[in-house]
Amino acid sequence: MLSQFSGGKEGVQDTLAHLVDVPAVYPAGRLDKDSEGLLLLTDDGRLQSRIAEPRYKTEKTYLAQVEGEPDTQALEALRRGVELKDGMTKPAKVERIDPPDLWERDPPIRFRKNVADSWISLSISEGKNRQVRRMTAAVDLPTLRLVRWSVGEWSVDGLAPGEWREIKV
Repeated sequence: MLSQFSGGKEGVQDTLAHLVDVPAVYPAGRLDKDSEGLLLLTDDGRLQSRIAEPRYKTEKTYLAQVEGEPDTQALEALRRGVELKDGMTKPAKVERIDPPDLWERDPPIRFRKNVADSWISLSISEGKNRQVRRMTAAVDLPTLRLVRWSVGEWSVDGLAPGEWREIKV
């Protein structure tokens, strides 16, 4: 699904407009089509800017299932920031975590019997295109599944896919 209300291509049905029946709200930030998790919608343009604009440094936390086992060197590289094609990332907060209790993914991630996978929690305060995926790839831990768990004070905790709740700000 696209995290926008219009698809850009005629006939595109896989957008927020087909799921969200709330007038005059807009996404505060975006999720890649192959990512999951929290997407904030708001009718307040200033709040939208405050959440989405990198200059405000709103922290976003992701749970990433990665291929391989993160060692101390890889985690420290992410904590310092890694070099991507479009420049150095800011330092991230990162830790290895137990597999979270999440909903089933459709389609499921690829499974390779001879390749271990593990989970990390990674928090960033900038928003380069596909940044978390590119950061984990830069330390030889390709992302298999990516779930945005929280944005600032808001979390997806307690929500199932497709569920939403209204929050007064």
